[in-house]
Amino acid sequence: MTRFRGWYWLLLVAILFAIAALAVARGAVSVPLAAVFEALGGRGDPTVVAIVRDLRLPRVMLGALVGAGLGASGAALQGSLRNPLAEPYLLGVSGGAAVGAVIVFALGFTGDFVVTMAAFVGSVAAVLVALAVSRVGARGARADLRTLLIAGVIVGAFANAAIMVALASAEPNTIRGALFWMMGSAADANWRRVGWLAASIVAAGGALIYWAREIDVLSLGEETAASLGVNAERSGRRVFLIAALLAAATVAAAGLVGFVGLVVPHIARRMGLRSHRPLVLAAALIGATLVVAADLAARTVAPPTELPLGAITALLGVPFFLVQLRRTA
Repeated sequence: MTRFRGWYWLLLVAILFAIAALAVARGAVSVPLAAVFEALGGRGDPTVVAIVRDLRLPRVMLGALVGAGLGASGAALQGSLRNPLAEPYLLGVSGGAAVGAVIVFALGFTGDFVVTMAAFVGSVAAVLVALAVSRVGARGARADLRTLLIAGVIVGAFANAAIMVALASAEPNTIRGALFWMMGSAADANWRRVGWLAASIVAAGGALIYWAREIDVLSLGEETAASLGVNAERSGRRVFLIAALLAAATVAAAGLVGFVGLVVPHIARRMGLRSHRPLVLAAALIGATLVVAADLAARTVAPPTELPLGAITALLGVPFFLVQLRRTA
């Protein structure tokens, strides 16, 4: 087993900053790295300053926050459910958040607060439905963790159908914008949206770190948790709700970006992490790096066309999911 060393933290942060700097510099108009650092200080050509500070930097920061939220949420869900395939997108949490956000979006509400709250309500509803479906096999007892993933897939499929119904009578421009947003995009990033997402992630991510000890216990099984004085059902429900808030905030900010929460906790564990407090932090850093890199690829792979961010992460995540599914079969 690989032992996690202190310098790994410096490596994770250095890689994140390097990818972020490259993402700020590259795009339809490439900017030399030296000019990027000058523009960050408000110096240099005014056009370059505007590109760096008003367009690309908010986008890169939004992508990093989305990745951090999804990574932390995935790490917490995998630990509390003892399921290496658990993550917000596959459990239907992101799909439920998308339903709430698209409904208010189709009704003409575009404010970040309203969209975020609607997404949160949708994600919590998806969690409750997934738990109810997973109880069916247990005949009304506690949620069956083995069927929770299947329940999430069912909820996700229902969420997609609900979104199509919500958009059935919407204006063509609204449908086009909503569908592109559903595929994930950081193109509409602005400092206000970055601020809302940062506040949500600090609050919910901080709560996950605070209750990380309980996640450690949950990962040992319900009987062990009970013997250690932890109410497994109450603690698991709390982790689910916090993960739902994180997923809702990311969906409201950048649409559906799947599989990030699945992949990055496994990378963190490969680095030797087992305790969930450092694991959640490492997953957040790795997730931030992954989404910033994916957004950079979405902007630069096929210019001038911009690919959906969610499509890029799915191309990486689906093969990884299949490999993990085979290992757990």
